[in-house]
Amino acid sequence: MTQDLAEFAAKNGVKYFMISFTDLFGYQRAKLVPAQAIADMQKDGAGFAGFATWLDLTPAHPDMLAVPDPSSVIQLPWKPEVAWLASNCVMEDAPVAQAPRNVLSRLIDEAAEEGLHVKTGVEAEFFLLTPEGDEISDPFDTAAKPCYDQQAVMRRYEVVREICDYMLELGWNPYQNDHEDANGQFEMNWDFDDVMKTADKHSFFKFMTKSVAEKHGFRATFMPKPIEGLTGNGCHAHISVWDEPGDKAKTNVFAGEGEGQTGEVGLSERGKHFLGGIMKHASALAAITNPTVNSYKRINAPRTTSGATWAPNTVTWTGNNRTHMVRVPGPGRFELRLPDGAANPYLLQAVIIAAGLSGIRSKADPGKRHDIDMYAEGHKVRGAPKLPLNMLDALRDYDRDKELKAAMGEDFSRAYLKMKREEWNSFVQHFSRWEREHTLDI
Repeated sequence: MTQDLAEFAAKNGVKYFMISFTDLFGYQRAKLVPAQAIADMQKDGAGFAGFATWLDLTPAHPDMLAVPDPSSVIQLPWKPEVAWLASNCVMEDAPVAQAPRNVLSRLIDEAAEEGLHVKTGVEAEFFLLTPEGDEISDPFDTAAKPCYDQQAVMRRYEVVREICDYMLELGWNPYQNDHEDANGQFEMNWDFDDVMKTADKHSFFKFMTKSVAEKHGFRATFMPKPIEGLTGNGCHAHISVWDEPGDKAKTNVFAGEGEGQTGEVGLSERGKHFLGGIMKHASALAAITNPTVNSYKRINAPRTTSGATWAPNTVTWTGNNRTHMVRVPGPGRFELRLPDGAANPYLLQAVIIAAGLSGIRSKADPGKRHDIDMYAEGHKVRGAPKLPLNMLDALRDYDRDKELKAAMGEDFSRAYLKMKREEWNSFVQHFSRWEREHTLDI
């Protein structure tokens, strides 16, 4: 049954609801609604001027209404009088086709029609910086190989503990927290779930992490490459497909078919075809999974001070080997290592489904499995495509991939490409310090 938000407020002492949606560029937008007004908002939605956000709309468009999804409600653990709600964007009684959560919802339904229910977990890496964002927050975090640094994680214990406590309280089942491979960088993991639930949690996690960091006098950033020379922020996605959604799921479609026999590295035939779709569309996928100019400072980075970027730059897959774009760490799932911290929580999940369905429908072959160290021996691989060098190349690859564009939705694809090209044009019009330093005296 649909949860009555007015009753939820009365029962839980909620005074305000934050009706939130995520725009095309991944920015979270919200209105703070008093509990007394939530009944009307639950029915009709909160009104927004879409043009004022990163959506391809004009000032002449009618109100865009963000209709909250009651099943997504989360009472803020650090401010219990406020509850957060993910919402679906509607205009003139029709879903806004370009809105990211709507794109994901449509693809979930499409997969369900074929008896496929995608579940994912994400590894959302972030840095804790000074409030100005120009330095890491811990001046003692200087190790050449800082990954899993015991002292460094304990110096930021209060931040990490508070976020983890909240995830425990929310029932997300967090299971590990660590200092990552860059100075000032952390990762916190929680259980995998149906893709919409993962997307909502991912969206809320970013909001929660930034809020807790600010409370402690720091700045949390998920920017792909915030510090030159250090490992960037990835957002690896672990992917599996099941016969039913949620707790009803009994059979992992990736783990075996028929009598449960598994194929190479523990992937069933459909699992390999799904992976084939990811490999087939990888270069175009990057326009969604790596959506900013800065993203390509991560996937095309030189060796970092720790010795490795931990990011792919070539379209290859492997078994349990972290130097490739996709690894299969165990039976019944695989890890896509391409996405970064700027990935839109909803579009990330949507493009995984879109590419995977394409692969299953066309029985796509993922190609040869490579087990070499791609960082040391990648030059030995022949014929594997390189990932895009920059955002413009990724957008061009996406624009050429008519199948993926159609799967993501023509309205979405047109809006996304238009606005991302405008963003690229803004970047190249910027006069940089590098230009002055390298060409002033030519």
